[in-house]
Amino acid sequence: MDFELLDRYLLDRAGNRAEVVADLLAHRSGLSGAAPFYEGFELLGGRTPDLALLALRLVLAGKRAGDDAVADLCRLTERARGGGEDGARARADYFVRLR
Repeated sequence: MDFELLDRYLLDRAGNRAEVVADLLAHRSGLSGAAPFYEGFELLGGRTPDLALLALRLVLAGKRAGDDAVADLCRLTERARGGGEDGARARADYFVRLR
């Protein structure tokens, strides 16, 4: 599965949430842990919270989407959007967390 659109949205605010959600729904993962997210995305569409997108991103990477992991990823995306050296470090850390 390709995460480029989702990652660009989360890290750069590129695109819009409704497009990201539509893309995720069109290219669903077969992972059982992802199914509840897709159900919620169908109901919420473009109103899907970013935290839910972050949690799904963790699940799709094979990680547990616990509160601490989601909050950590959220902090990294906020720092990445800030740019500069710190933003570059945060962007790299984001991808490390998802390995």
